[in-house]
Amino acid sequence: MPIKNGAEYIQSLRGRKLKIYLFGELVKEPVDHPMIRPSINAVAETYDLANEEPTLASVKSSLTGIDVNRFLHIAESAKDLVDQNRMQRKLGQLTGTCFQRCVGMDALNSLYSTTFEMDGKHGTEYHKRLIEFIKEMQRDNLVIGGAMTDVKGDRSLSPSQQEDPDMFVHITKRDSKGVYITGAKAHQTGCINSHWILVMPTMRLKAEDKEYAIVGAVRVDAPGITYVYGRQSCDTRSMEGGEIDAGNVMYSGQEAMIIFKDVFIPNEMIFMDGEYEYAAMLVERFTCYHRRSYVCKTGLGDALIGAAAAIADYNGVANASHIKDKLVEMTHLNETIFAAGIASSYRSHQTSSGNWQNDDMLANVCKHNVTRFPYEIGRLAQDIAGGLMVTMPSEKDFRSPEIGPLLEKYLKGRKGVSTENRMRVLRLIENMTLGRNAVGYLTESMHGAGSPQAQRIQIARQMQLEYKKKVAKRLARVKEGEAAESVPESTEYFDSIFGAKHAKKKS
Repeated sequence: MPIKNGAEYIQSLRGRKLKIYLFGELVKEPVDHPMIRPSINAVAETYDLANEEPTLASVKSSLTGIDVNRFLHIAESAKDLVDQNRMQRKLGQLTGTCFQRCVGMDALNSLYSTTFEMDGKHGTEYHKRLIEFIKEMQRDNLVIGGAMTDVKGDRSLSPSQQEDPDMFVHITKRDSKGVYITGAKAHQTGCINSHWILVMPTMRLKAEDKEYAIVGAVRVDAPGITYVYGRQSCDTRSMEGGEIDAGNVMYSGQEAMIIFKDVFIPNEMIFMDGEYEYAAMLVERFTCYHRRSYVCKTGLGDALIGAAAAIADYNGVANASHIKDKLVEMTHLNETIFAAGIASSYRSHQTSSGNWQNDDMLANVCKHNVTRFPYEIGRLAQDIAGGLMVTMPSEKDFRSPEIGPLLEKYLKGRKGVSTENRMRVLRLIENMTLGRNAVGYLTESMHGAGSPQAQRIQIARQMQLEYKKKVAKRLARVKEGEAAESVPESTEYFDSIFGAKHAKKKS
């Protein structure tokens, strides 16, 4: 039976006997672990939103003919991509953290077009296999995680040049039924909270890296997989009892290392096997989707801006001009992120496979903004909050019959606001800018989907400086022969914006 809501999703994770290490010990049941459960709650919201706002978070699939969660949908129009962004922002507002399903959604869409083109060249059946896999996921309404980032070892060496071949996931043996893989994937968002994982290469590959060109789907509880849960700042607060000090007691993100040791992938779940020349295409298409998916951070930004405005009100300074100006700047930065991401989705195009790919330049601009602006938004939130955010006594002190009444008296803000509510909002700001969910709002904004230099490289590739110089010289009436009288023909990006007749118009 398909999963219908968040409660059924949480139940589906029970009893899987995953091999998860946390604090050096095996976790018996991750669903009940106080450090892990908030991340599961965040994924559950993706199910409940599909029920509460079906036009936003669900869509009819042309593959199965049923309404499916948008995270499992293959984008069939620019509107589909825009609605993904709208859904991502909403979920950021609802959870204040990473809800862990964007990687799987973007992996499905990038694989959809890449497998189609592989089949066209090599006569393989990867695309057909992928479609059957997607249908199964849609019918059962499951969560797919994506595993792309290898541990990499010596970054100056290619996968096949590594002293230890396991620094990149690779095929160790094969038989008539499938292949076996070994290696490790780092920083894997929501992997333990998924039902399936799509294993993908992490970079451009060469002929000698053929055994590293593997894409396949594996069950999260497949034999041979070990998970090592990642630490997050202040994460043990969720284990201390109470709820104020955690800042966001209900929701959190999740990252873990996945270690594969001769994990079997059956033939029907293999979507690339040795076609190394398509690794770069897959990675680039995935990062194009995923970098504009970082509009999810604007939902978190909305929550942080709201917290900053609330604490200004509680402190009695909401009407101060400098507070208003800081809130305006926070909003400006947040909307700038959203503008680039949603513009990338609007400016999408149909691939030869029939699905839609967003604009690469604007996707990279969106993600590059994300590597900067949340930090400034966070700084301004801390500025507005004041120092009490990081010096405030614990909830246990607040609940103490001896010291509690004194804290109630001396930590009070303006009249009509309870001391406890003031503490709760301060802890939320701490949580998002220094604590557990700062992982998803700040550090992951920096390094997720490629660190800043990765976006700068892609932006540099698409700057079209020669074209822009021609545009400038034409307006300035620079005389350099016949070429000065017109712009070059290879102006696809600008033609698509302004129309070819405008880009090629002579003076």
